[in-house]
Amino acid sequence: MNQLKYLLATLMTLAVMACQSASVRYDPYDKSLDAYLDGKQSDIAVILCHGRGKHATWLVVDPLRKAIHKKLGYHTLSLQMPTADVDWRDYEYFFPQAYKKIELAIRFLKEKKGVKAVYLMGHSMGSRMASSFLARHPDAGVSGFIGVGIRNGGDVPLDSNENLRNVKLPVIDLYGDGGNARDKYHAMKRSDMLSQRYQQVLIPGANHKFTEHEAEMINAVVSWLEKQKLTAL
Repeated sequence: MNQLKYLLATLMTLAVMACQSASVRYDPYDKSLDAYLDGKQSDIAVILCHGRGKHATWLVVDPLRKAIHKKLGYHTLSLQMPTADVDWRDYEYFFPQAYKKIELAIRFLKEKKGVKAVYLMGHSMGSRMASSFLARHPDAGVSGFIGVGIRNGGDVPLDSNENLRNVKLPVIDLYGDGGNARDKYHAMKRSDMLSQRYQQVLIPGANHKFTEHEAEMINAVVSWLEKQKLTAL
């Protein structure tokens, strides 16, 4: 009886994984859905990771990638991350694919574009994926992390709070107190990490998508990036 239960449980797990795989609109080697802006002679780049179920030119990441390129002249590469029609907790299954995507992006920028400093940015589920990547790949060659609407919760590797405690890079953690104020609640759980290295920025009134507050978000990120460059000189 116990063997039968084990067999049924195994078959059910495999079936769920197969369904999840079939629903993923993503290939780590397919660059056709990525959004890249060439920084020409710049040796600095920002890689952006969008939110759950979205795409490389969605809210938050799209205005940010364009503004960074326009204002600072940096390379910006917004990635098509794994997306699936599943509960957010089930996204853990796709994290290895996300890691591969980020690794390939870093390699492309450094080997093909001559980039020396790469910053990684994540919004919502993208913040979970990006922070998890950094916690597990400390030697990936990333210079800093930009988190927008960072989400905590879930087990490792989903919990950005836990991930970021294992990241030793400069971090800017942007959040709003609008909408249901959930982002502010999550941010307060990370406030004990505040230091010269770890900075939090509140955008008053901003919701999770930074609707009508894109300009403030962009200005905060651009200002932080400018300071990182001056520090590195």
